[in-house]
Amino acid sequence: MVDRRGFERGAAEVGGASGGAGFSGGRGGGWSRGRPDVAHVFAFWESRAFYDSFMARSHDRLASAQVGTFKDAQVRLFDYRFDVKTGFEPRFTDADLLRVALCRVHEERAEHYVLMQEKVWNPAMAGSPGMIRGLFGEAPGDGYNEYLVLSMWLSAAEHGKYRTERVERLALRAQTEADIAALTGDIVQMEPSWTV
Repeated sequence: MVDRRGFERGAAEVGGASGGAGFSGGRGGGWSRGRPDVAHVFAFWESRAFYDSFMARSHDRLASAQVGTFKDAQVRLFDYRFDVKTGFEPRFTDADLLRVALCRVHEERAEHYVLMQEKVWNPAMAGSPGMIRGLFGEAPGDGYNEYLVLSMWLSAAEHGKYRTERVERLALRAQTEADIAALTGDIVQMEPSWTV
């Protein structure tokens, strides 16, 4: 990050102006709890065609509010596969914390990984009182085998209970180590002014 305050002002401005055709009404994000110079922003679109239209027509104009405030931006697109818990909606106003995991899965283990997400990880997260909702997404295109798990939590304390009590046991049961080639993740403290 180059200019944290400038980025925050720009994120609030872009968020307020990004509503339009195809934008499904959900955008939020915040700062990494472990790396204070890293920001995460999540936006939801009705379809890839609407996203592509926004990028072609409006993005550059809106993003000009943030020129020079950041470096090393990375954009990743994921297609929705299924809910983590039930009734996912792209609403961030009731969450204090986000957990994001990006998983690159061995090609021959992709089917197993998705099944374990549905049968092992999702029920465990859904049963955690502090977990509000989440989603499981897959990178579009053949051969990527890259997945996103995004979960919304009431607080860091509630997320901490889930991690402490369950993660090691669940990883063994789901054979996660055999499935995943690479895993990156982060805990994101929500920034309310970025929420649309």
